[in-house]
Amino acid sequence: MVLQYSNQETSVTIGESVRDEDVFVLQSTKPNDINDGLMELLIIINACKTASARRITAVLPNFPYARQDKKDKSRAPITAKLMANMLQTAGCNHVITMDLHASQIQGFFNVPVDNLYAEPSSVKWIRENLLHESERGQEVNGHHQECVIVSPDAGGAKRATSMADRLNLGFALIHKERSAPGQVSRMTLVGDCHNKIAVIVDDMADTCGTLAKAADVLHEHGASDVVALVTHGILSGKAAETLKHSKLSRIVITNTVPVTEEKLKALTVPEGEEGCRLEQIDIAPVLAEAIRRTHNGESVSYLFSHPVA
Repeated sequence: MVLQYSNQETSVTIGESVRDEDVFVLQSTKPNDINDGLMELLIIINACKTASARRITAVLPNFPYARQDKKDKSRAPITAKLMANMLQTAGCNHVITMDLHASQIQGFFNVPVDNLYAEPSSVKWIRENLLHESERGQEVNGHHQECVIVSPDAGGAKRATSMADRLNLGFALIHKERSAPGQVSRMTLVGDCHNKIAVIVDDMADTCGTLAKAADVLHEHGASDVVALVTHGILSGKAAETLKHSKLSRIVITNTVPVTEEKLKALTVPEGEEGCRLEQIDIAPVLAEAIRRTHNGESVSYLFSHPVA
């Protein structure tokens, strides 16, 4: 049971014995409640540790502070490293997460980290919804259904090329220059998207300014349709408004981050009307299978390349 005192302190009570048990603590990070959720997680882990749990695994679908993974300017903190230290100090023995912003964050830990991928589920979604189980370039419903996988920045090129190879599709890259954190000043497309469905692949959508500008660039270069496929749909600030006025026809996210009813309603487009429609991929089966395999001492690497129904 989790309570908050009147001064906003968090109080945790474990309702049953966890002595010598294998404990899994699942904590998703709400966009407007990250620090409270993080503190709650640390207290729960420590409560389980002092209650003599045999092993404690933190299941973090979206790892908090993952973008602060390096010292990119003077006196900047490496907050992702601090996160690792705090989790370990609290008593965490193992971490399960999904699509880390930077894979090297795993090296910040002295305990095992399983970084799961949304790629198998994303590839399955593209096959079922865009390729219609046809081979690339075959005629579908009277027109050629050809897609191109697009990375919105150089950092995501590896993720996008991996998906393009698995689907036997073309690949394009958008080079972007930032004027300030979260603000993109210029974008340049490298690759061909003319008369193709452009699928923008990224690990997170926060303010969605990058996705909206990328969609504009792809439309300018002749893309017939633009779809965004993102793992962590943070959708903070005016993200819903930005998406509604963008050239994107759909944004597909996983449910690693809870989406408020208000944002779901804002991105619900009636059938037949134009606009950016929000769709979700359920990754609960992937996390559940990872937990089962961890508990039973089985290999988790199968999940890196195979979707879980």
